[in-house]
Amino acid sequence: MNMEGEASPVGWARWGTTKNAQVLPESASTLLAQVLELAPPPPVVPLAEVAVPDCELDGAVLGALRQALGAGHVVTTPDARARHASGMSTPDLLRHRQGLVRTAPQAVLRPADHAEVVSILDICSRFGVTVVPFGGGTSVVGGLTPSAERHVAVDLSRLSNVVAVDPTSRTATLQAGLRAPRAAELLAEHGFTLGHVPQSYEYATIGGFAATRSSGQASAGYGRFDDMVMALTVATPRGTVRAGRAPASAAGPDLRQLFLGSEGTLGVITDVTVRIRPLPAESHYEGWRFESFAEGLHAVRRLAQDGPRPTVLRLSDEVETMIGATGAGRSDGGCQLIAGYEGADVRSTVEATAAVLAAHGGVPLGEEAGQQWARHRFDAPYLRDALLDAGAFAETLETAAYWSVLPEVHDRVRQAILAALPDGALVLAHVSHVYETGASLYFTVICSPGPDPVDRWRKAKAAASDAIVAAGATISHHHGVGADHRAWYAAEIGDVAVDLLRAVKQQLDPAGILNPGILVP
Repeated sequence: MNMEGEASPVGWARWGTTKNAQVLPESASTLLAQVLELAPPPPVVPLAEVAVPDCELDGAVLGALRQALGAGHVVTTPDARARHASGMSTPDLLRHRQGLVRTAPQAVLRPADHAEVVSILDICSRFGVTVVPFGGGTSVVGGLTPSAERHVAVDLSRLSNVVAVDPTSRTATLQAGLRAPRAAELLAEHGFTLGHVPQSYEYATIGGFAATRSSGQASAGYGRFDDMVMALTVATPRGTVRAGRAPASAAGPDLRQLFLGSEGTLGVITDVTVRIRPLPAESHYEGWRFESFAEGLHAVRRLAQDGPRPTVLRLSDEVETMIGATGAGRSDGGCQLIAGYEGADVRSTVEATAAVLAAHGGVPLGEEAGQQWARHRFDAPYLRDALLDAGAFAETLETAAYWSVLPEVHDRVRQAILAALPDGALVLAHVSHVYETGASLYFTVICSPGPDPVDRWRKAKAAASDAIVAAGATISHHHGVGADHRAWYAAEIGDVAVDLLRAVKQQLDPAGILNPGILVP
């Protein structure tokens, strides 16, 4: 391992590597030209030409960190620091394309185990240095850019092992820096799977899943990541917390929930014990068509509440269906639903689900529509790169709400975005995570960048966030709060809860070194 600038699997100023880059289909490019005013963007500034200020940590701090971790694991090279300066939101990528780094960490620290993480927090508390835990770097809500400029990034990539597998209890203990694809490979060797496959799957880590309450594309069958967490170990400036002793405990409040979704503000998650399931013997994907989003929502709600429930259940609205069809060279109307099934024997569930969907107006599109989605399930971030290359601006936001208000949330957020971008925008949406009481809504926005695309998006995102709160939805279903959603999060939970959260942080992090400006209002 090259500790002085270890190569990242992620390309600079884009989601993935150029090896996996996507090209916009000609039909999609034609549609964009008809709807938006686009101009070729300026060339991307290479990472080697990005100006990163020199490390300003004094010798005492660096000396203590090098003694604790080994000199090779305290990295101060410009490229490593630039790569750990922010996440993967479109504003982050646009800044990188311009050669701008908002606030680079003073150093990138690569601990080998839990004890070394505890040592880092102790040293940084004593010297007043801010700490930002860093997993896969896939945050899209500013979760890796603290309000303090003098900070270090704690890269957990060396904590990448499966600690234990308990086939009897069907649990596994995984270190926080383990990337999702590698976790899948290691668990498969034991005949098991997590079943957690979010859009960020290729690069995200186990610790990041827990710290942000991640939700995967197969959540209808496997559940959200926080549903899977049985126990976790957290390093805090006050010491170690181990939460979760048994699958169901009445021994006081569930302290796991304190750290799930805490986004590195209360401690650094170093390992997680999760529920695992046997590798599915069968899988089946298929597509369905509904005349309208309202009709499709009714069918999806029926499955979510009364069953049967597929493993994957994803309903696109009219605009997203149209855009997807255009990109594939088709002219589909209505709304497309994707249903996926995994398990030992899925036939009966497929048949029972088909009966429900047909009874609610669904028209089968066959297996190819489902298989096509499965083949391209990770393409969206690469297509965002292609849109940026073409001069368009593309970004996402998401929420969740009760079924009774979900249609209103969909309409109000969409209209708020369109009103904030009056010169033209495409607003796509889909439901991809369903529950008995409600569901998520995931929006994709494509528009012209304008003279200042970051400020333009900030205003549109604020309008959408206001609409989310006004409609009674939550400010985030799975992206997290980060820095971008803090104000709306405070309004959502109220003053008493804000004071409670601040009090917990004060107890666990008295020096305030953990990710300031993130999550905690």
